[in-house]
Amino acid sequence: MYTTHSIYFASSQNMQCINDATVDLIVTSPPYPMIEMWDEVMAKQNPIISNALSGNPALAFELMHQELDKVWAECYRVIKDGGFMCVNIGDATRTLNKEFQLYNNHTRIIESCLKLGFINLPNIIWRKQTNAPNKFMGSGMLPCGAYVTLEHEWILIFRKGSKREYKKDSEKDIRRKSSFFWEERNVWFSDIWEIKGVKQKMNNSQTRERNASFPMEIPYRLINMYSQQGDIVLDPFLGLGTTTIAALLTNRNSIGLEIDETLKPAIRDNIESLQINTLNALITDRYNKHLEFIKKREEQGKEVKYENANLKCKVMTSQEVDINLYYLDNIMIKSGNTLTYECTYLDDVAIYEYVTKDRNSLFFRI
Repeated sequence: MYTTHSIYFASSQNMQCINDATVDLIVTSPPYPMIEMWDEVMAKQNPIISNALSGNPALAFELMHQELDKVWAECYRVIKDGGFMCVNIGDATRTLNKEFQLYNNHTRIIESCLKLGFINLPNIIWRKQTNAPNKFMGSGMLPCGAYVTLEHEWILIFRKGSKREYKKDSEKDIRRKSSFFWEERNVWFSDIWEIKGVKQKMNNSQTRERNASFPMEIPYRLINMYSQQGDIVLDPFLGLGTTTIAALLTNRNSIGLEIDETLKPAIRDNIESLQINTLNALITDRYNKHLEFIKKREEQGKEVKYENANLKCKVMTSQEVDINLYYLDNIMIKSGNTLTYECTYLDDVAIYEYVTKDRNSLFFRI
């Protein structure tokens, strides 16, 4: 059992490297229009944006989104019928021409994707946990001049076409092995997620000081929710490769596109600095959390009547009895113009049988 993870350094406005209707899931977070750190990136796509920022902010906002529209059109082309697209986006607040204003990025993206033919499903509000004591904007305690703070971002959920069909027994079998636990479902499918952000400072980039990455918990959840083992996950705005790591952890294949080739060393460092024990510990942690949940249920005198033979543990429903979690064995980097990793997994080794070995050397070049 293995998965392949390919990273292309190219614009996602024309994804020539990907054939039509070959991707099962898209998970991404694009540059946020009207956020200052992305001005230069956007202006490189359309130089008119620079002038518009100083003279016509509404035009700048629209022109930025027109560049993103090209990516959403490509996403619609490459995704399969029944496939999902999940877009993490934040709205923006900014003072231009001495006027403070909200720029609704999430509504503009929804509008664009609906025109393409995507179906918008219930979205998720990602509320970032913060301990900052002075969060207000504007005139402090004086009325009529203060503004509420934006402490949340959006995770927009789209589907292309109708529900995915499972006609073959083999397809149904993989789907059941890819199921999630009952208690995970109750958290993941809530419309409000409270997840801490990640450190944004970058020390190894030539082009920007902040990485703008989302925490891995976000793509990890979304990949488990909207795809199954062996599927292909695409991130057209790869950044530092967080989606790639989440895909290899969940036994999915992945494709990433990143327009900024100077990020290549940072991406490689982010992925290749990982140790096999660290990654597998995340899988063990998920399993242990489930065991703790079941233990508490039984201590409360509540019946848990189903058994998962693969994981040797009790589960809440019949839909969970075939879940299997696979540990990583090796990650190999393949030589070539495209940055490609191949991951192998411990086939048919149940999670409860796994014994940690000396796996400090994770990467092998082939």
